[in-house]
Amino acid sequence: MKRLHHHLSFIFMNVPKLNKHQNYGYPLLNNIRIRLTSTATLSLEMKRCNFFISRLCKEGKIDEARKVFDEISERDVCLWTTMISGYIKGGMIKEARKLFDRSDAEKNVIVWTAMVSGYVKMNQVEEAERLFYEMPVRNVVSWNTMIDGYARNGRTEQALDLFRRMPERNVVSWNTIMTALAHSGRIEDAQRLFDKMRERDVVSWTTMVAGLSRNGRIDDARELFDRMPIRNVVSWNAMIAGYAQNGRLDEALKLFERMPQRDMPSWNTMVTGFIQNGELNRAEKLFDAMPQKNIITWTAMMTGYVQHGLSEEALKLFNKMQANDGLKPATGTFVTVLGACSDLAGLIEGQQVHQMISKTVFQESTQVVSALINMYSKCGELHVARKMFDDGLSGHMDLISWNGRLKEAFNIIDGLGKEASLSVWGALLAGCNMHGNTDIGKLVADKVLKIEPENAGTYSLLSNMYASVGKWKEAANVRMKMKDKGLKKQPGCSWIEVGNTVQVFVVGDKSHSQSEDLGYLLLDLHIKMKKAGDMPDDDLLVDVEI
Repeated sequence: MKRLHHHLSFIFMNVPKLNKHQNYGYPLLNNIRIRLTSTATLSLEMKRCNFFISRLCKEGKIDEARKVFDEISERDVCLWTTMISGYIKGGMIKEARKLFDRSDAEKNVIVWTAMVSGYVKMNQVEEAERLFYEMPVRNVVSWNTMIDGYARNGRTEQALDLFRRMPERNVVSWNTIMTALAHSGRIEDAQRLFDKMRERDVVSWTTMVAGLSRNGRIDDARELFDRMPIRNVVSWNAMIAGYAQNGRLDEALKLFERMPQRDMPSWNTMVTGFIQNGELNRAEKLFDAMPQKNIITWTAMMTGYVQHGLSEEALKLFNKMQANDGLKPATGTFVTVLGACSDLAGLIEGQQVHQMISKTVFQESTQVVSALINMYSKCGELHVARKMFDDGLSGHMDLISWNGRLKEAFNIIDGLGKEASLSVWGALLAGCNMHGNTDIGKLVADKVLKIEPENAGTYSLLSNMYASVGKWKEAANVRMKMKDKGLKKQPGCSWIEVGNTVQVFVVGDKSHSQSEDLGYLLLDLHIKMKKAGDMPDDDLLVDVEI
């Protein structure tokens, strides 16, 4: 046992080196997996197991990592955290939650926080919030994670409220809330918090430099930058980006040339700055002079070509990137290239890109699928665009996966013309209702009513939408139109099986033999709920009456 333990210890410690320098690194990983899964009684140190699972997750081999995880009979909290985090980093939030909810799961504050963080990264802030308040114990990282979740989703007031309620704060807490305030245009509030900070790190200073720049106070940003006790490359990049964003490219370039050391984002910031300010020639020169380029660099340059009507150049650059660097395209790369194909009505090129996408995880991306639909529509292939919509998006038209990108969804469906069915428009209308977007909702309702003018459900949903956001006048107007047209919503109906008998209940119907007893029972339940404080917001009760 000692010899085998020593042998495995050697392998575990040398796997990273072997993978980096040897062609047989991956078979070796597989060999270790076989040893682990076939030796059920072997008691390996948890750190080594954790390292191995983490390694597999980082390499995208989540299924293999899970197999190893399942074969380990005794797991500590670190293993649970690593496996759950692996799912989260791989975008597999449902699998992470299933593992988290298992009765045998080892859960401490780190595991809980990892799960909250996963929902935040997926922009599912309601789920993150629900889990945060269920936590038996929270630490400062948990609070910071939830504040960041609110901030990312534009809920600045909720982020600020949570910050005020924190039992203890660290510098990350202050930096996170300052970023949230700056991003929402409340730079004076961010400045006040910055001035109150007892301890500041380089991130605090950089956050304020970026915030002032973002809000047009570029000279104040430079004054703060010059006062910084310590600067890192991120600080320099923030100041350079500030100049570029405010159209002061010469000053940005001077600062860029003064940098003690540059990284890839430094170069990318300058290239992007030139492109955003219409200086395509200067962007090209800097692009060509770069010692190294990453996918962000290539995508930025392609985007610049497309924005300046040089879509053919964008496609040439894409092909050059594939041939020379062999870089894997990102979501933005595919969206940009498909945009170029759309501009050129290049169906063949678009189909080639589509074929590439079909071999990657990006075929599940709503942004990429949207770009594909747009490309096929502009190339005259409406039947393909419609099929893609039905296969790829209409299944998600509750719009949770769209994160509320309703305008984009509207444009895609509208671009389908007559190919857009009533059910698709209806699904989008339901999405508008869910997100409380009455502006897009009104446009969608008009589309539905053109197809089916007597659709009472559309009027009903539109009225409910207005009511849910407090637009009572608009809700009343919609109801009045329904009344004028003589339209009535089909009453709600429910079925309850008691024993072997099915009981049917219809809204407004009192023909049931026990309706009076049921009424008293519901009234009693209503009173008890009210006493317990478990009552819904009365403002929303209009939503059930049409």
